[in-house]
Order: sequence, then structure tokens, then C-alpha cells
Amino acid sequence: MTDTTTLSKSQLAYRWVRERITNHEFTPGYRLVLGTIAGELNMSVVPVREAIRQLEAEGLVTFERNVGAHVSMVDDTQYRFSMQALSILEGTATALAARRLTADDVRRARQINELMIGRLDEFEPRAFTSLNQQFHSVLFAKCANPRMLELVESEWARLGHLRDSTFSFVPGRAQESVREHENILVLIETGAPLGEIEKMARRHRSATLDAYMIHEHPDEALGLPAF
Repeated sequence: MTDTTTLSKSQLAYRWVRERITNHEFTPGYRLVLGTIAGELNMSVVPVREAIRQLEAEGLVTFERNVGAHVSMVDDTQYRFSMQALSILEGTATALAARRLTADDVRRARQINELMIGRLDEFEPRAFTSLNQQFHSVLFAKCANPRMLELVESEWARLGHLRDSTFSFVPGRAQESVREHENILVLIETGAPLGEIEKMARRHRSATLDAYMIHEHPDEALGLPAF
């Protein structure tokens, strides 16, 4: 075992970040802020940048210009399965809850969406994802089928373990998402047919997966089924 006293600062930073990736403290999509890491380790950002480059070479970290570094999705198979399942489950749960939502519920959901819009300029994926979950929770919480509700909440929890935030991979999807939120709200408050509400909510979820696939797996994204 290597004596930590003999490690260079970049090696220390490399080991520190890598350990947090392998023990899932830093989940896929987690944004790696060099200045924050440097502060934690009481060093400049230079050795941290070197460590991030090494992790990028190993495929554990992805760096994009004007976006920064985030933990890579090494094996995203389970994430893709969960997103497909959630698009169907959440679309149905939202439709089943629609007639039970009050004007206050719709107003609350719209307020959350407005908070999301307010975060678009200074975008922070994790905070945006948290608000996104709150928004959808308002819409499906009154689902008349308790088993359906349990399945939706289970898939949300599963996604939390599989990745930090999908919006870390496709930040441009955020602007489309908030517009689609408003479209769903309009359908609900105008008493649209439940089939239309279900389709809109389902397509909204699957569109996020589509954006991820186009970004990460462009060859596989061709001819994606419209869930």
C-alpha cells in the first residue's frame, strides 16, 4: 500500500475523488467543481485539474467545455431501463391523479416550475433535479391507485442511486422541460381527456431519456421508440 506522505498533490486529489466515485458518494452526473475540491484538500486547483484529467482518461469523468466536469455514467443500462419504466408509470399515475388535483395543487406545481425557470440562467443540475421531482410529486401524489404510486416512488428512488442528475449530461434539456411542465398543467386545469394527459406526461419523461441517448449514444438513438 502506498504511503500517502509520498503521494504528490495531484495523486492525493486523484485518490480522493476516485474513492468517492467508487463508493457511490459521487454518483453519475455529479458535478465536480475544481475549486470546491481544492478547498476540501487545501491545495490549488492545478493538481486537482491534473487528477480530473487522469480520471477522464480512465473513463470515470467526463469534461465538457463551458459545462465542466462530472462523473461519467460508466454502465447506464439500468438507468435507461428505469427511465423507460418511469415514463409509463408516471404518465399513468399523473393521469389517474389529474381529476383529484385542486386549484391549489396546480398553483403549487406552477410555483415550483417558476422556481425552476428562475434557475436556468445560473444552472445547477442537482438543485434543478430536486425541484423537478417536487413538481412531478405534486402531480402524481393523489393517484387513486396506491400500488401505481408505490411503483413510481420506487423508480424515482432507484434513479437517485443510479445517477446524480440527468441534467448534468444534457443541461439544454432543462429549458424544454419547464415548457413541457406548463403544457401538462394546462391540460390538467382545462380538464383535458385523461388519455391526453397520460400521453403528455409519458412523452415528457421519455424525451429526457431521448436527449440523454442522443448525447451519450448517438448511434443507438436513431429510431428510438416513442414511449
